[in-house]
Amino acid sequence: MEPDSRDLIVPGDGLVVLIGPAGSGKSTLARATFAEDAILSSDAFRARLGRGEADQSVTAAAFAALHRELDDRMSAGLLTVVDATSLTRGARRTLIRSAQRWNRLAIALVLDLPPEVVIARNAGRGERVVPEPAVRRQLAMLGALTDEGLRREGFSTVRRLGSPVEVESLRVTID
Repeated sequence: MEPDSRDLIVPGDGLVVLIGPAGSGKSTLARATFAEDAILSSDAFRARLGRGEADQSVTAAAFAALHRELDDRMSAGLLTVVDATSLTRGARRTLIRSAQRWNRLAIALVLDLPPEVVIARNAGRGERVVPEPAVRRQLAMLGALTDEGLRREGFSTVRRLGSPVEVESLRVTID
């Protein structure tokens, strides 16, 4: 029997990289699907090191800390979910290299929702609203990503979710 397209098997020592623009639902998906201690959120690192989740002045320090913790978790064989936009190849390269260094599989979960959904969700984020022109740039970057390109970067599995229904119906099994 072939697996249902809603099913995703994630290795218990692997890396899951959530890829998508602000407002696409990455954090909501992470919290609904994975254990809290497995999630490394760029927003949470900004909040810890700066004046809140939206404090862009600490972005470099936040990602340095996230990358250190990712490497520690990969070395220990712990499932890790990175909750950041991860829309540039450079951003993904560091994550994939950590997984490869420790012989762990990297999975890309791409939240490729319709632009109108993303823009509306972003507008309703309260204090974390990203300016719409920035979200539109992120949407354009997402549009340039192909599943084959992500596989060539080193992801063993690429799952693209194209609607809120697909996101909500995703069933993850930790193996």
